[in-house]
Amino acid sequence: MARLPTWIRLSLNTDQHFSHVHGSVKNHSLHTVCESAKCPNRHECWNRGTATLMLLGDVCTRACSFCAIKAGRPGELDADEPKRAAQAAKEMKLNYVVLTSVARDDLPDGGAGVFAETIREIRKEVPGASVEVLTPDFEGLPDLIDIVLEAHPDVFNHNTETVARLQPIIRPQAAYGRSLSVLKHAAQWQPDVVVKSGIMLGLGEKDDEVLHTLDDMLQVGVDLLTIGQYLQPTRNHPPVQRYVTPEDFEGLSEKARAMGFKGVASGPLVRSSYRADELLQSALDARELARQTTAVC
Repeated sequence: MARLPTWIRLSLNTDQHFSHVHGSVKNHSLHTVCESAKCPNRHECWNRGTATLMLLGDVCTRACSFCAIKAGRPGELDADEPKRAAQAAKEMKLNYVVLTSVARDDLPDGGAGVFAETIREIRKEVPGASVEVLTPDFEGLPDLIDIVLEAHPDVFNHNTETVARLQPIIRPQAAYGRSLSVLKHAAQWQPDVVVKSGIMLGLGEKDDEVLHTLDDMLQVGVDLLTIGQYLQPTRNHPPVQRYVTPEDFEGLSEKARAMGFKGVASGPLVRSSYRADELLQSALDARELARQTTAVC
């Protein structure tokens, strides 16, 4: 793997919050995307007392080439997982909970029911907490997406991941158009839900392709955007094609905001759920400003 540039610094410091989060996750036999996907922000987020809970086990039915999560045949569905996830959220005193999962194409509902049940359990155990879901594409089936939306998450997130040209290489079991259709369906849901998506840079995309992808996401109703640097998890994964500078990430952030996104997190170590609570507040502030402007007019 290529040497990391000087601007990518991974913090390995830990404090009592890190140990508390680690203990809660282990005690409730849960998985986190922080660990399974080798997230570079794990220490920072856990030190802040936050973690992204990964539902439906830790074995994915898909084999996206960029991802560190192991692929294969998952085990049996864990019926108690939603309750344990809610108990862990309560124990960690979370006021913002992020739920994601492996893809479970082996299940009739793709795992949508587990997402919905976990949201409901969290509402009972941690009243007032905001809940964000980062879902697979559920094969683009609206009825399955509706199962999750009917549980009323505050944020519905589904990552586009990369530009259209690279999708068959990076996500061979997914599709660019399918991801856009999932996001569009969520954006049209009533009552309103904040819709979020993200992409990685460094996989071989071109600048004009990135801007085209952002425009596609905006056109289907995406409110919040995350842009981060692809980092090669192991030597068996595709190598990094380029390291994008912090200045270029900031420039792209400014362009995205000018295009109309309500909130943007863009930087080398930004990931889908990085400081997700702050990004949601950006969307809520933008919506409130729009309402006030409309009322004045």
